[in-house]
Amino acid sequence: MSIDWNLAATVGKKVARPGPLTTAYTTEAARKELAAAAVASEAPVREITGLADGLPVPAARVLDRGEWIEAAALSMSAMLDPGESDGAPGITGRIAGVQAGGLLALLSGAILGQYDPFTPDPASGHDGVLMLVTPNIIAVERGLRVVPADFRLWVCLHEVTHRVQFSANPWLRGYMQSNVEALTAEDTESTGEMVGRITASLRSDLPREKGIVGAMQLLQSPEQYEAFNRMMMLGTLLEGHADHVMDAVGPAKVPTVDRIRAAFDKRRARPQNPVQRLLRALMGMDAKIAQYTRGKAFVDEVVDTVGMTRFNTIWTGPETMPLPAEIQAPRAWIDRVL
Repeated sequence: MSIDWNLAATVGKKVARPGPLTTAYTTEAARKELAAAAVASEAPVREITGLADGLPVPAARVLDRGEWIEAAALSMSAMLDPGESDGAPGITGRIAGVQAGGLLALLSGAILGQYDPFTPDPASGHDGVLMLVTPNIIAVERGLRVVPADFRLWVCLHEVTHRVQFSANPWLRGYMQSNVEALTAEDTESTGEMVGRITASLRSDLPREKGIVGAMQLLQSPEQYEAFNRMMMLGTLLEGHADHVMDAVGPAKVPTVDRIRAAFDKRRARPQNPVQRLLRALMGMDAKIAQYTRGKAFVDEVVDTVGMTRFNTIWTGPETMPLPAEIQAPRAWIDRVL
């Protein structure tokens, strides 16, 4: 089924909530500061990671919520519907487009920054663009009561790390694409076969995530389950590595980094009302937060044990990615790979 991503973008922009109240001067100043912070983050990130040295420094796209929705719809089209014809989607595709637009509208208020490896950068013509969502960053820095300049640089350090990860290791984009294709492949099994497989999964000792993500895993074929695990491990590594770099660079470049980290972690863990908990579950946000925590602990321990240069062996290829059990036991990854 081809989703109508143009309709998704249109619907998303119409129903997205407005950002915080700001003057045009404040918004423009924030946009300029974020663009400069993204460029300033590149050198310390490359120095700490030992990745992407010598590659050109592309400019970030500094967006509002509507612009992010447009960019996200374009990216999702490239990732989920590659090579689709330009023919008009049918009624099912338009219904899916409306649903996707609603989800994009929800996400547009939560995303601070994002590196998208699938969308071409208009400036360079190469795949991959770094996006920073100005109103969301302003809203969070106000809520946390942190120094705006420090918080903006801190956010950029994390997102620039993602750009460096992909630009230094081009195979990551294809690896992600192949796993997404496996996850979204049409399943031809009958209802009876699906029920039998779900029953067998419930009785097995296969590891599953908690909440809605674990429920999704029950519905997956064996091939989809394996692809999902690979994507979870990749996401855990990418997010944990970025958080490690943020904290490694932070003390030298972000004067109030300790206060920012403490406030941000408290915000991640704060109690939610029932509606917020449901939305977090449906969007997989709790699984995402767990990725940051588990991934950072893994990267911290490996780097502390063997140093960043040997840690970078992890970027060699799919075979050096951490296995699910190794995320909880970094020494097992060291013994297997190094």
